[in-house]
Amino acid sequence: MSGVGPRKPGTKVIPGVMVDGQGNAVGHDIETQCHSVFENVKIILEASGSRWENLVDVTVFLTNMQRDFDTYNLIYAEYFKDNQPCRTTVEISALPTPIAIELKCIATIE
Repeated sequence: MSGVGPRKPGTKVIPGVMVDGQGNAVGHDIETQCHSVFENVKIILEASGSRWENLVDVTVFLTNMQRDFDTYNLIYAEYFKDNQPCRTTVEISALPTPIAIELKCIATIE
């Protein structure tokens, strides 16, 4: 699965994105976005006949490594206690929507 972000499935709601009165993104909460993106991955895996434990490779895209890596890394460790797939974390200058994290995941299907 590619391009999994924190947006709630089937909505325009992006947990952890702060907006001003005109609806423009003015900041983000990386902790909320991390939890949301990991839960979205779980939903997609289960809908595809797979599960969290079947993840074999995770690529993480962060828009600000210096500011967000420590928080993201702690939350990542919560979700990957038993299953530890190959992980690559890269910093990118921007994502297509006003988010701070996006995942690309590879999992096996049972």
